[in-house]
Amino acid sequence: MTPVFSFDANRYGACLAEILAPERLNELGPGRPDAAVFPVLSRLTAEQAFSPRIIQRPDSAAACLAGLWLYFDYLEQSHRISQQINDASGSYWHAILHRREPDSWNGKYWLDRTGRHPIFAELNQGALELSRRLELPPEAGFLRTQAEWNAHAFVDLCEALRGTGSEAELLCRRIQLLEWRLLFDYCYRQAVGGGAGA
Repeated sequence: MTPVFSFDANRYGACLAEILAPERLNELGPGRPDAAVFPVLSRLTAEQAFSPRIIQRPDSAAACLAGLWLYFDYLEQSHRISQQINDASGSYWHAILHRREPDSWNGKYWLDRTGRHPIFAELNQGALELSRRLELPPEAGFLRTQAEWNAHAFVDLCEALRGTGSEAELLCRRIQLLEWRLLFDYCYRQAVGGGAGA
C-alpha cells in the first residue's frame, strides 16, 4: 500500500508556501477564522498566488482561493468563490463548506453535483490507511470496507462525531485535512496545466 499523500507547501511557490506552512487541523464544524491571515487573503489575487507560474485554467485557480479561505475558516468568503465555479472541483469545495457549516443536506446536494471526483481513489486509500490502527465506532466501519470513497457517508460520519472530542472525531479531522490537501493539489495542478512540481 502506498503512503498517504505527502503535502509539501513548497510545491506551490513562495507566496502559497508561506500561507500554508503552518498546518491546521480544522474542526469538523465551522471553526474559528484566523484573524492574522485575513489581511493577506483579502489582498491575494490569483496571479500573485500562482506567481511565477502562468494560470492556464482560471476556474481551477479560483478553486484554490476558495480552498484557502476555507482552510482558515472563512466560510463566507470561500462560499462566494466556490458558488461561481461551475465544475466538479468548485462543487466539491462548496460541498465541504456546507458539510462544515454544518448543513449536511446542502453538503450532499453539492456532492451530487461533484460526481466522482478524481481525488476520490487516493482519498479512499488515505482514509483506510489513517483508520486501520484505530478502534472505530460502528458508524465509521465503512472507512475500512468501502471499495470507493463514499462522500455521503463521510458527511454523516462528521455529523455524528462533530464535537464529541473522541478519537474517531480526530480521525475525521485528519481525513478532512487529507481531503483538503488532495483537492487543493488537484486544483493547483489543473490551474497551471501540469504537475505542481513542474
